[in-house]
Amino acid sequence: MTTRNSQPEDQPRILLASASPERRRILEGLGLRFDAVATGVKEENDAALPARELVARHAAAKADAALEQHPDHDLVIACDTVAECDGTILGSPRTDDEAREMLRTLAGKTHTIVSGLVIAGKSGQRANRIAETDVTFRALDDETIDAYVRSGEPLHKAGAYGIQGLGALLVERVDGSHTNVQGLPVEVLADSLAELGVDLFDLVPPGSLRANRP
Repeated sequence: MTTRNSQPEDQPRILLASASPERRRILEGLGLRFDAVATGVKEENDAALPARELVARHAAAKADAALEQHPDHDLVIACDTVAECDGTILGSPRTDDEAREMLRTLAGKTHTIVSGLVIAGKSGQRANRIAETDVTFRALDDETIDAYVRSGEPLHKAGAYGIQGLGALLVERVDGSHTNVQGLPVEVLADSLAELGVDLFDLVPPGSLRANRP
């Protein structure tokens, strides 16, 4: 488990059930104090399941595993994200060839980033949400795709691109949550916490974002 910051005693202990650096950076950017852990849950991209059902199942499995493995935490945040294009679910590429194939599929088209988010408390309370964002790609030639793949960024990212990095150069338009495309929709996170009676602003220690100011 990675410990990000010490948490005040009067605030709930938060656990991010993910090893994703992007998800950690999003929570850190919000000023949250949390721990992060890889649960070891194996994600099976079952082509027979709709994207919404698939990410919901994965997020729930991650939340359950994190609660069982780390019962000392009060709240668990678990998320799973895939890209869906023309009815095909695109997870995270493991090789450069898989990344090239995914990027050729997305080039010049609109696809949907689908995330399942689960907020679970150790007392049994739970909020389950789905977030969807439409992303339109520019037309991409093989030279551009090869150059992007050589950067190394596409690996282990849903849809084979990172919009927070060089992948932004591939995108023509985003309709919906930008943070959902990065892997953790903060708007849905806030709504899910509110469903459990927790105000996201109350989890941010006073002055914790002061260092982000110019």
